[in-house]
Amino acid sequence: MEGSTAETNTSTAIKQDKVVAKAEWIMKWEQKNICFHQQHVHRLLENYVDLLLNNRTNLRIFFPLCGKAVDMKWLADMGHSITGVDVSEIGLKDFFTEQNISYVEEQVSDIPGAKVFKSLSGNISLYCCSVYDMCRVADKFDCIWDRGALVAINPCDRERYANVLSSLMGREFRYLLVTVSYDHTKHSGPPFYVPDVEVDKLFGTFCCIKHLEKVDAFKERHQKWGLDYFYENIYLLTPKPNLN
Repeated sequence: MEGSTAETNTSTAIKQDKVVAKAEWIMKWEQKNICFHQQHVHRLLENYVDLLLNNRTNLRIFFPLCGKAVDMKWLADMGHSITGVDVSEIGLKDFFTEQNISYVEEQVSDIPGAKVFKSLSGNISLYCCSVYDMCRVADKFDCIWDRGALVAINPCDRERYANVLSSLMGREFRYLLVTVSYDHTKHSGPPFYVPDVEVDKLFGTFCCIKHLEKVDAFKERHQKWGLDYFYENIYLLTPKPNLN
């Protein structure tokens, strides 16, 4: 992995057996227990958006486990087409309401029980379903912004998640991935600790992976979890040359 300074000790195997059920995530939204939501555009996206867009316009950008991320409107306002997915209908509707965007609600015929919320302008489509079903309805994407998805996916499902994302990546995709690192012996997640070697294991066969930056993201809530440090790592994933 190019530029890899994310981890100081990646040789030790990490056992993560915790599983968070879909109902628990929905309950978090119902109870407004959403400390993972950020009120402003993520600073790492602001810093590296040029790497994501790569001087291209009118891109199709995918937001896995999007919630009501304000980053979606920020990129939509640049002229890009946004597709998001989340299991919480509350989060998706809140996005449109809080961003003052008119929308329509439709059933998704290819996914039983699923809905899609579409802006009237047609440039934002947010699906209420499992991220694993997106390969049944979505075309290929030019970009992926993953700030809180891989770290929320149950560790036992990471390989499945990576396979779904790989099926959604366009020919010249660019994928900005943010993971978190902390003392996993003191906190079991979510967000789940994702070591550098795990990123390489999940995506290294079909992606060139460059570690861009490690930033201190420690907040008061992390101290309450019993942690002494909490970092965010951002990576840029691009197609391996032999895959084009």
